[in-house]
Order: sequence, then C-alpha cells, then structure tokens
Amino acid sequence: MNGPEIHVEFAPDLALFVQRVLRRTLVTDGVSTLGHVVESAGVPLTEVGALWVDGREVPTSYVPAAGDSVEVRPVERPQRVPGAPLRFLLDVHLGTLARRLRLLGVDTAYESTDIGDPALAARSAAEKRVMLSRDRGLLRRRELWAGAYVYSTRPEDQLRDVLDRFAPELRPWTRCTACNGLLKEASKDEVAHQLKGGTQRSYDVFAQCLECGRAYWKGAHHDQLEAIVERALAEFSGRG
Repeated sequence: MNGPEIHVEFAPDLALFVQRVLRRTLVTDGVSTLGHVVESAGVPLTEVGALWVDGREVPTSYVPAAGDSVEVRPVERPQRVPGAPLRFLLDVHLGTLARRLRLLGVDTAYESTDIGDPALAARSAAEKRVMLSRDRGLLRRRELWAGAYVYSTRPEDQLRDVLDRFAPELRPWTRCTACNGLLKEASKDEVAHQLKGGTQRSYDVFAQCLECGRAYWKGAHHDQLEAIVERALAEFSGRG
C-alpha cells in the first residue's frame, strides 16, 4: 500500500491478534474499507464491537482518510445476536466444548469431521448459528451468519468464555450430548435394550433422546457432569 496513513489503537482485549502492539500507524490504499484494514491487521471482525474515528462511531464500510485516529473496540458483553434464536455451530476441534454446552441445554451443532470452511460458513448462514472456532480464516468468511473466536485451548475456560460472552439460557439435562436432540423422560422398559445387567438392576430413572434414541441415566460419571452444571449455574444462570 502507498496511500493515506492512519493511526490505530486496538483495545487490550484484542492484543492476541496484533502481537500485543496496540498502537500503530498503518498505510492504507485510499479505497479499502476500515473493516478490511482492521482484518488485514489481524483482527477478525467477529471480535470488533465498534469502530471510532476521531471521536465518532463509524461503520466497517467507512473508508479512512489521511490522519484519521481510529479506535478499535472489542465486542460488548453480553453480546446480543439479533435476528434468530441464539444457537451455535462448532468446528471439528471443539468437541468437548460442544458436549458441555449441550449438557447445559444450549442448542449446539457440531461437525465431528472436517467438512471445510466453505461448508461450515454455509451451514452457519443456512441455520443462523453463531460459528465458534479458533480458526481466524474461517471467522473472516463473509457468508457466516455470526461468529466468535474461542480464545482458550482448555474446555473449562472455553465454556466460561462462551457463557460470559453470549449469556445463553441454561436448561441443563435437556439435550443429548451426542447429537443435540431434546431429551424426554423414559421408562426402563423403553431403554432396556441399551442397558447392561448392572445398569438395569441399579437404576430406575432414565431419559432418552428424541432424535437418536440414546438412553441416559445417572451413571458413574454423573458427579463430574453435575459439577460442571453447578459451576455454570452458580456463575451464569439468569444473565440472559
């Protein structure tokens, strides 16, 4: 580029994307939008809450002029996504996060195989789902309905970040962790073909997925799941 110089300050929350250089002078080409300039600097627009130029808010379509002082702010929390019920789509790398969101009753689609960025973006748009990913290239695709970068590699921190950012309604134990279908109460007879002898003798309360038919009961791992649910409810219940 060989055009107008602008002065850009990125919010500290965006430091990850700009190698912690929060203030910089950028040379633009005089025709590209401010949204394009910000993304070229490394920040996906999914992570940008507002753009301010010389004290006034501007849209991403604004074309910066020489000497502009630009402030790039992070998304406000809780972030509202208008136009559809809040629901998510996760890529192949976020399976544990997907299961934990479903455990909390959050509508969460998940691709267990790598179907490619174009297909993920198309599904996000078709189903109006917020795309969650650590792939910055995917989050820059224009077809996305909406998206958000998952900052941590630890499932515990990923879950807290998503709940803090979007404040979804929590309805624990209402969704299948395997397929995202809704659960219903089920009798022992209805799920008997899925039970081994010990389970059949030891448990009497069951649920079953309306979509895939999988049976659920309070088995050996229930205490661990209960702890995840209780932590989430204690910190985030009622924020939506």
